[in-house]
Amino acid sequence: MKGAGGTSGGIGQFFISLIMMCGGFYLLLNSISVTSSFGFGARMYGISAFGSTFGITSGMIMIPFMFGVGIVFYNAKNWIGWLLTIGSIAALVFGVIASIRFNFRSMSAFDLITILVLSVGGIGMFLRSLRSIDASVPDANK
Repeated sequence: MKGAGGTSGGIGQFFISLIMMCGGFYLLLNSISVTSSFGFGARMYGISAFGSTFGITSGMIMIPFMFGVGIVFYNAKNWIGWLLTIGSIAALVFGVIASIRFNFRSMSAFDLITILVLSVGGIGMFLRSLRSIDASVPDANK
């Protein structure tokens, strides 16, 4: 009978490590707080020209989007309308992603050590369970 990953590795070790990894990564992701500064008045991009900085807001990105949608509805074969529409949507998506901030919540050292042991220990056991166990070669650790 084949074990984890089609090798002769341990199936029990595979499932224990999978539970450890899931628990560790759940605790890790649960301790991260995500905030965003996205808004129609918030500055998304900055352009420096002639010694000053000009901020482009997400509301300004909607102007070429409106023109692009209007052009596409008027003539769907017009490539300028498609370029304006798709370019504006891409700028909005990148702006939203760029405005996201990740912060760790405060935790005790015990909490951090528990998260790291479960996550990294689970990965190590998971990879070890995928190795094949060869009974003819003696264990070097004995």
